[in-house]
Amino acid sequence: MSKKITLTIAGTDISFEPTMTAYNGFINNVNMNDKVAPAHNYLKKIVSQESKGALDDLLKSPGAAMQLTGVINTQFAPTLEITVKN
Repeated sequence: MSKKITLTIAGTDISFEPTMTAYNGFINNVNMNDKVAPAHNYLKKIVSQESKGALDDLLKSPGAAMQLTGVINTQFAPTLEITVKN
């Protein structure tokens, strides 16, 4: 499953193509002591070829990797409505 997600950040469109494999790898690599590096690596894996330069520039900003990852994952893996029946 691949879904193209395009974000407009400060007037620049940046496209990402997350996959289940990349998403699961990101989730598996996040730990209490290291959240930024897995987010940075995840974004570098899923960014569209034409958006690589714009992403590189954006990732120089503090907190950018975490903010972008949050928005992308909300679109890629939305919250499920779950009801427990007894």
